[in-house]
Amino acid sequence: MITLLVADDSPTDRTLLGGIFRADPDIRVVGEAVDGAEAVALTQRLRPQVVTMDLQMPRLDGLDATKEIMITAPTPIVIVAGGSRIGDAELAMHALRAGALAVLRKPPGPPSPDFDAAAADLRRTVKAMAEVKVVRRWRVAGPERRGAKTPERRTVPGPAHPGAAADRVVAVAASTGGPEALQRLLGELPGDFAAPVLVVQHITPGFVEGLAAWLSSVCDLRVKVAEQGEALAPHTVYLAPDDRHLTVIRPGHVLLSAAPPVYGFRPSATPLFESAARLYGPAAVGVILTGMGDDGVLGLRELRRLGGQVFAQDEKSCVVYGMPGAAVADGLADWVMPPDAIAARLAQVVKT
Repeated sequence: MITLLVADDSPTDRTLLGGIFRADPDIRVVGEAVDGAEAVALTQRLRPQVVTMDLQMPRLDGLDATKEIMITAPTPIVIVAGGSRIGDAELAMHALRAGALAVLRKPPGPPSPDFDAAAADLRRTVKAMAEVKVVRRWRVAGPERRGAKTPERRTVPGPAHPGAAADRVVAVAASTGGPEALQRLLGELPGDFAAPVLVVQHITPGFVEGLAAWLSSVCDLRVKVAEQGEALAPHTVYLAPDDRHLTVIRPGHVLLSAAPPVYGFRPSATPLFESAARLYGPAAVGVILTGMGDDGVLGLRELRRLGGQVFAQDEKSCVVYGMPGAAVADGLADWVMPPDAIAARLAQVVKT
């Protein structure tokens, strides 16, 4: 039995979410919070196994409540957001950096044809996150600005000219826990990193633009959502858009595909790894980060077969070791290390 606290200022949404969770005999809702401050207090008192957290709430919003919970009563937190603005998505990204484990959009009401699938996904995510061992965060001394770059951030040297990319490409896959892992990876790459970086991050629809904006604020590379047909450029990161596979074609351009999902995922990392391997051969580098399941492993097999190198995130630094663990178990990883160490090694590899 998984004990759950629901935090949402909307009575309608609390009723909706409570009904979704109470329909599962393995989940018990032990409390409902009407704002972030109450979410913190109830988490400290009730010690639920999981908290679902709204973002926009009075007194204390979801980001600040997440920060306080991770400091005072570390608990797996799933952000369940209703907003579609980029600002809401950026707030969700900061909540992930503060210790939340996943972000989902609030399910539509029962009349919607998408209700059953969204409700099942929410229950499945809560159950999976209940198994994650979270770590305590420490209070930051002094004022903290949201999304501010750290003072030592370097400046990207000059514009990124399409078609000027090096003969290498880096393809990255991430799922649960991925935004923070991406921040650690991309934040350590130099601004003059020559190879384009293509990323498939499993994230709830509507949040990829916010992810791009947030990553841009915490790294020296240009980060954008990939567009159909654009030429790959150096020191640029391309994120797969909602509901499209991200692949590359000659002579180094983006191809977005509406091909069927791969084992339930669109975008999936497997088409990305396969296309990078076929176009770049031994000059392709695959990176597989934290996430549930094994998306991307089939693509990494092709990348390794054609001579590319594979980096996998180590278990200790993962939120969920599923994806990199599957790659390691399959004998595909040349290197197994935390994201910042991967970045240091990538900087060496791309220079050679």
